[in-house]
Amino acid sequence: MTSFLKFDLSSIEAEIGAPAPDRLISGNPEFRTWNLEEADGELYAGIWEATPGKWRIVYDEWEYFHVLSGHSIVTEEGREPIHLRAGDSMILRPGFKGTWEVVETTRKDYVIRL
Repeated sequence: MTSFLKFDLSSIEAEIGAPAPDRLISGNPEFRTWNLEEADGELYAGIWEATPGKWRIVYDEWEYFHVLSGHSIVTEEGREPIHLRAGDSMILRPGFKGTWEVVETTRKDYVIRL
């Protein structure tokens, strides 16, 4: 076994998903997730993509991500919206509440720690 992992989407099928119906605000977004690494059930890394729409998000976990393509708007409750485009990175900490709006299909890589 090697001690590195190259993000190669051709080696894994995407998981298809969507926001929970009670969190959906607008649109009909679809998620595609390629979870490439899982360590001890507490750390995950991979690629996530979503089509346009808007939904409420609540984070119990810690997540770092880097936007690879597209345009999304993340808004924390009571704060100004943050526009995210290719090249932007963000950390969402446990306790984050707000909305995620995909304006243009967005793809990001991520690392999540539970």
